[in-house]
Amino acid sequence: MVCTSMETFVKINNVALCAETFGEPADVPVLLIGNTMLTWPDELCERLAALRRFVVRYDLRGTGRSEGSAVDYTLRDLVADAAGVLDAHGLGAAHVVGFGTGGWIAQLLALDYPERVASVALIATRPTAPGPNDADLPEHAPEVTAHFMNRPAVDWTDRASVVEFMLGNARRLAGAGFDEAEARAGIERIHDRADVVSRDPGEALRADLMATAFAVMDCKPRWRERLGSITAPTLVVHGEDDPFFPLGNGQALAAEIPGAELVVLPGTGNELPRRTWDVLVPALVRHTS
Repeated sequence: MVCTSMETFVKINNVALCAETFGEPADVPVLLIGNTMLTWPDELCERLAALRRFVVRYDLRGTGRSEGSAVDYTLRDLVADAAGVLDAHGLGAAHVVGFGTGGWIAQLLALDYPERVASVALIATRPTAPGPNDADLPEHAPEVTAHFMNRPAVDWTDRASVVEFMLGNARRLAGAGFDEAEARAGIERIHDRADVVSRDPGEALRADLMATAFAVMDCKPRWRERLGSITAPTLVVHGEDDPFFPLGNGQALAAEIPGAELVVLPGTGNELPRRTWDVLVPALVRHTS
C-alpha cells in the first residue's frame, strides 16, 4: 500500500509552495522537480513509492497552487526553494530528479548545495538556460521554433480552447506513438489546478502548461562550465527524438559531468509518457539505491 499525503503548503523564502508526498518518510528520499507537481503523474510517483522511495513533488513558484509571479524571482531563487522543500520535509539530502526546465534547477542544486544532493537525474534538459544555445549544442528543431513563433489563437478563459492548443503543442514535442488520450488527461488536470483566480488566466495557464516564466526570469550566471565539479552520481535520461532539447544536449551533459550515465529513450520526444516508465522507473531505482 502506498501512503499518499494530501497537498500541503510550506512557507519557503517567504513564499507558500504547494507540495505533496508519496510513500513512507523512512524510505529513500527522492525530490522530483518539474514545472508543476503534475509534471510527475500520480501513477509514476506511486510506482516509485511502492519500490521504497519517499517521493516529494511540488509546484514551482508561480505555478499550480504555489504563490509567486515570474517577475519577482530568479532561477537561483528556485534553486533555494528546492533546498527549502527538503528542509520543510526534514530531509538533509535527497536524490534529485529534474525534468525539462526542472533539470536546470537540479543541476544548480547539485552545484550550489552539493551536501543536499545524494544523486541527480536529469531528464529531457540541457546545460544552458533559455535563449540561443551554445554553438556546439543542437537548437530546437526548426519546425518546433516555427510553431511556437506562430502559435494559433487561443482563448485562455475557455478550457476547450486551451486544451486543444496544448494538445497541438504536445504533438509537436512528442516522439513516435503519441498517445492523445494520455496527453489530454494530463493537460486537463494541470489546467484544472491552475490558479486563475488570483492571477491572470493567460499568465497562469501559460506558466503552468508551457513553463513560460523561464523565458522572462533572470537565469544568469551560466553554469555549464562548472558541470565538471558535480560530485553527485548523475543519471542523464533523454528522448532519442526530442525536438525541443535535441539529444545532443543530453549527450553533452553526460560527457561533461564526471561519471554520468546516459539512458536514451527510443522513439521519445520532450515527454515522459507512460510507455517509457518500464525503462525509467527501474533506472531511477537503480540510480537511487
